[in-house]
Amino acid sequence: MTETLIAMLTDPFRIVLLLGLVLTQRNTAAATGRVIPLAAGVVFVAALIPLTIGSGVAFWPAFGLGLVANLVWLAVILGGFALWDRRAR
Repeated sequence: MTETLIAMLTDPFRIVLLLGLVLTQRNTAAATGRVIPLAAGVVFVAALIPLTIGSGVAFWPAFGLGLVANLVWLAVILGGFALWDRRAR
């Protein structure tokens, strides 16, 4: 399981999808809010990758590990944007 989590954390496809999710959410935050689009996107990416690419692990464990990996990357990306916004002021 550790190998699978590390593979998910280093998956460039996952990282780019989450970066696009955050960029889109920032552009549409006034109309859609912040929490629901991010939560839906994290769940979507966690399900999309095991269903389309596969990881050699059953779906539910891969989905759970994908949620963990997505939340880790989401925290890093949101932290980076928070630092960027603070620097811009």
